[in-house]
Amino acid sequence: MSKAGLMEQALSWDAQDPLAEFRNRFQIRDGLIYLDGNSLGCLPKATLDRMNDTIEREWGEGLISSWNDADWAVAPQRIGDKIARLIGAQPGEVIAADSTSVNIFKALTAALSLRPDRSTILTETTNFPTDSYMMQGIEQFSGGRISARAIEPSNVLEAIDETTAAVLLTHVHYKTSKARDLFETTQRIQQSGALVIWDLSHSTGALDIDLTAANADFAVGCGYKFLNGGPGAPAFIYVAKRNQSAQPVLSGWFGHAQPFAFEEGYRPADGVDRFLCGTPYVLGLAALEVGVDMMLEAEMTAVRAKSVAMGELLIKAMEPLCGRYGFVLASPAQAEDRGSHIGYSHENAYAIVQALRDEHDVIADFRTPDIIRFGLTPLTLRYRDVLDGVARLENVCRDKSWDNSTYRTQSAVT
Repeated sequence: MSKAGLMEQALSWDAQDPLAEFRNRFQIRDGLIYLDGNSLGCLPKATLDRMNDTIEREWGEGLISSWNDADWAVAPQRIGDKIARLIGAQPGEVIAADSTSVNIFKALTAALSLRPDRSTILTETTNFPTDSYMMQGIEQFSGGRISARAIEPSNVLEAIDETTAAVLLTHVHYKTSKARDLFETTQRIQQSGALVIWDLSHSTGALDIDLTAANADFAVGCGYKFLNGGPGAPAFIYVAKRNQSAQPVLSGWFGHAQPFAFEEGYRPADGVDRFLCGTPYVLGLAALEVGVDMMLEAEMTAVRAKSVAMGELLIKAMEPLCGRYGFVLASPAQAEDRGSHIGYSHENAYAIVQALRDEHDVIADFRTPDIIRFGLTPLTLRYRDVLDGVARLENVCRDKSWDNSTYRTQSAVT
């Protein structure tokens, strides 16, 4: 299809988009094409009012009374139950707390406590590094009693044996967007007697997930991508009710059965509450709840349908650039095999991303060594934005405006 034909199709889809009204509820400056919502979501306008109220009224006027009067103390459970609805979990199986890395540590140590006769934890190579780092830390701290192994993605399930306590896998790969089959993979891991921990960081708020139907054991995810909770937003942890007798190593005071009894000894709370640790991040949770509430208003089947359609549109629009300028699709070609971002490899990926941002107001992102990621966020992107973004990318490539030393010098955060 020609460029004109693709744009005609995009405009038609925009006119019929059931999610179109959500875009107006975000703060997005004119002219910006933001293709990085899979890394940091846009700011909901309602977050500004919520933060002002939390700071000025709840904190400024209510002060410490707001732990009860404004329900600060139960925010992790309240927001966790809302996130549960997005990932197919049951009430009382999710809490919003801490960071993804900390929650990975909790899930791994809880799984090990449920499988005391097993000593190996597995993940896949090329996984997001924090997943492997947490596993390596557990191995080092255990003095060698626990073995952490990273296996090639295609072989990780075959590496499971009678020593495997848990397998930590990413549902949607952070670079390639390749999606694993949640149901089949969970079943295969559990058949061996091991537990499965899913990292849903690039899935929650983007894909229709059903952890209950999949019979998942544990899951973690972050709040600042598709949930639009803001930079450094609290993460979440899911613990199936059958596994809530487990004891994570991080036994902080909010995970105690009676935190304000101030007992000398630790007694774990019942249920998922024992997976809390320190004092809740009240400001971060307030911002996160706005994003979660908005996502709950959207129909996840419609969100996924728009994501798939935008992905197909992007791939079609990129085909001429692949042949002309050397881009190579790094994500699965079939929509059912990928999440809501699409990666392309290019030898000058980093410089191209910088030129796009500085000269054309298109924000994508770079992942080492040569991947450009285009995040497709259905609540904030229009179909025509996808095509306009590709058109501006073509200008960068045609003019070679990326080819200067400034754009080649990498920043501390890429």
